[in-house]
Amino acid sequence: MAVIVVGGMIGLGKTSVATLLGKAIGSDVFYESVDENPILPLFYTSTPEEIEQKRYPFLLQLYFLDTRFKAIKQALIHRHNVLDRSIYEDWYFAKVNRELGRISDLEFTIYESLANNMLAELEELPKKAPDLMVYLKGSFDTVMHRIGLRGRSFEQDPALIDYYRTLWSGYDDWVMNHYHASQVLIIDMDTTDIVSRESDATSVVAQVKDKLQLIQQVC
Repeated sequence: MAVIVVGGMIGLGKTSVATLLGKAIGSDVFYESVDENPILPLFYTSTPEEIEQKRYPFLLQLYFLDTRFKAIKQALIHRHNVLDRSIYEDWYFAKVNRELGRISDLEFTIYESLANNMLAELEELPKKAPDLMVYLKGSFDTVMHRIGLRGRSFEQDPALIDYYRTLWSGYDDWVMNHYHASQVLIIDMDTTDIVSRESDATSVVAQVKDKLQLIQQVC
C-alpha cells in the first residue's frame, strides 16, 4: 500500500503529475477542489477592502482544510492513492496569508487548532501518514510561465505577482524544515515537462517507483 502526495507551488503541474502517477500505480487520485470551489475566485479577485470585510482568505483555508481532511482520510484506508496537494501543505498557505495580514492572528490560531485536531484523528487510522511527497520545485519564472499557460482568468491579475513571489520564496523552507509526515522526492520542474515530453513522464514515474521501493525496503 502506497499513499503519495504531490506538493509544490501553484502552477507547477501537481494535477498533471498526480494523474500520471495514479495511472502508473493503478490508484485513485484525489484532486484539489478548484472548479467547484466557491471561494477561490473571490480570494483572487477581491479588493483589499473586500478581503478585510469578507475574510475570504480565512474562509478559503477552512474550505481546503475540510475538503483535504476528507480526502486524506479516504486515501489512508485504501491500498494505493495519490493526492493532488494534501492537508499538510495547507498550513503553509495559512501561514503566508497571516504574514501578509490577510488572516488575523486569532483566525490563524483557530485554523491551527482545527488542523491539529484533524491530524490527531489520522493517528487513529491503521495507516497514519503518506509514504511519499513528490515535491515539484521550480524557478519563479517557470511558475509564472505555467500559471499563464493554464489560463485560469482569476489567477492572471498582475497584482497577484507579489503574492505568488512570497509563496514561492518560502516553499523550500516549508518542505525542508516543517514537513515531517513522509519522505520527499524532489522533481525539478525547470527541466521537466511531463505533458510535452513522454521521456520526462517516464522518468518521473521511474523515480517515484524507485523511491517507494527504497522506502518499503527500509520499513
